[in-house]
Amino acid sequence: MATLLHIDSSLFPAEASASRAVTEAFRRTWEEQHPGGTVVYRDLAADPVPHVTADGFTAGLADPDTHTAEQAAAFEQRLRLIEELEQADAVLIGAPMYNFTIPSTLKAWLDNVILFGRTAGDAPSAKGTPVTVVASRGGSYAPGTPREPYEYVLNYLRDVLGTALALDVDFIVPELTMAPHNPAMAELIPLYEASRTRALDEAAAKAKQLTERPAA
Repeated sequence: MATLLHIDSSLFPAEASASRAVTEAFRRTWEEQHPGGTVVYRDLAADPVPHVTADGFTAGLADPDTHTAEQAAAFEQRLRLIEELEQADAVLIGAPMYNFTIPSTLKAWLDNVILFGRTAGDAPSAKGTPVTVVASRGGSYAPGTPREPYEYVLNYLRDVLGTALALDVDFIVPELTMAPHNPAMAELIPLYEASRTRALDEAAAKAKQLTERPAA
């Protein structure tokens, strides 16, 4: 049966989070298409993974037979996250923009799963796995906008997921999410609403598109 690895990193609950609303739409459709499938869920805001320590890092470069007790314990935590990625047929990541980049909790997850010689390097172990990233943001950082130079989320995740881990990356970008809450952005509310509707539709369509892929 197909397995979806679903990761959320928004600080806010579903009713207040643009990224969670869209990942939920994706997951709901995916589960409809895979009634016997498995969803492995990680809420990095509610249950953050530990940052990589020196023991965890050096353990990833050493023969397991030489690990100290501290290295073994730290690497066991990393290995659990790595195996979740390797065993997934599809990956879904909610990645809201905070201060021009991704949440620190999501960066901690990435630091854990990027292991050269296994998930990264010459033969990445999860190569080709489709990953859908919901990259929400309060404003717009699209090409041609004044804030385009501050777009660090898509650029970073495209490289780290698509190049380092060799995953097949696709982005859904709900933008202008602050428009309903910031009076100065009131005139942008129609654009926000259109962006939200488009993102929800894209999420459902992408989940359906991936239906046959795990069995291929």
